[in-house]
Amino acid sequence: MEYIAVLLPSVVVGLLFWFAMKSIFNADKSERQAEARARAEAEERAQGHDTERTDGHFPGAN
Repeated sequence: MEYIAVLLPSVVVGLLFWFAMKSIFNADKSERQAEARARAEAEERAQGHDTERTDGHFPGAN
């Protein structure tokens, strides 16, 4: 029983650390996926603007 009392705090702290790191890595992965989607949408919109103008004028040019 003494071994459990000695090892239990270390195991609990280890599990807390593992859960914290797991949540950080999951949040980072989600953020990277959201950023990739946003960049893809921005590139799509940018390409859409380039192909919409066929009269030789660029958007914002006088």
